[in-house]
Amino acid sequence: MSTIHRVGVIGAGTMGNGIAQAGAVAGLHVVMVDINEAAVRRGVSAITASLDRLHKKDKLAAADKDAALARIKGTIDYLDLKGCDIVIEAATEHEELKHKILKQVDVIAKPEAILASNTSSISITRLAAIVAHPDRFVGMHFFNPVPLMALVEVIRGVQTSEATVAATEAFAKRLGKTPIVVRNSPGFVVNRILCPMLNEAVFALAEGLAPAAQIDEAMKLGCGHPIGPLALADMVGLDVLLAVMEVFYRDFNDPKYRPAPLLKEMVAAGYLGRKTGRGFYEYGQVKA
Repeated sequence: MSTIHRVGVIGAGTMGNGIAQAGAVAGLHVVMVDINEAAVRRGVSAITASLDRLHKKDKLAAADKDAALARIKGTIDYLDLKGCDIVIEAATEHEELKHKILKQVDVIAKPEAILASNTSSISITRLAAIVAHPDRFVGMHFFNPVPLMALVEVIRGVQTSEATVAATEAFAKRLGKTPIVVRNSPGFVVNRILCPMLNEAVFALAEGLAPAAQIDEAMKLGCGHPIGPLALADMVGLDVLLAVMEVFYRDFNDPKYRPAPLLKEMVAAGYLGRKTGRGFYEYGQVKA
């Protein structure tokens, strides 16, 4: 399988623009696609702001910052993905949406391209089954914020070839990440352990064991966590956490993965965490 030089990213949101930034900083040409021009502009603006912060902290030279931005093409046209060596879908965690996107990409991408999903919980085997070359489909689970987090879970579906896994590992290393290869299973490794812990913290809050700030402080001081579980849930997005727990509950068919009723209520109210200005904590006005 050929070396990866050109990267396609579908989705200019938090994860998509983070992946695009990592690729561009690593010297790769990146095509970042989203549904409308406004979304693309927001994604490019977020990358620009992130690179500016790195430059101000003397972690990135001005010339390197400018060169990285020049390597990113924002677009609403899927046809721009045609020449990419790898296309990474980084849409929201809804399987039907991912199916729709992957079917669109499948008819555009060159035959030898790797197709990847940045899913945090959805079956890679199931996603691979809808594309023409399932042996070249793989999971790449990046972590937020992508430019700073070192880990990438490389998820092998039943159909994924050894060559695809090896090329994806090499690509992750090119981005400056540390890949771990995991077998396809709901939540893979990190979220399989992390999300039930966050969900259990919501149960503890709902049962009145302690206020949110004290639950978080207890886990920071008692377990050495850098951030408490409820604050982390707000950062991840309560809608994302709920979606992952619903996948676990359905796919494992085990009541221990039942989403906390309070989590459902928070999502129904639109209190999704930092991105909406309110979750288990309040964050002030969020710009539209």
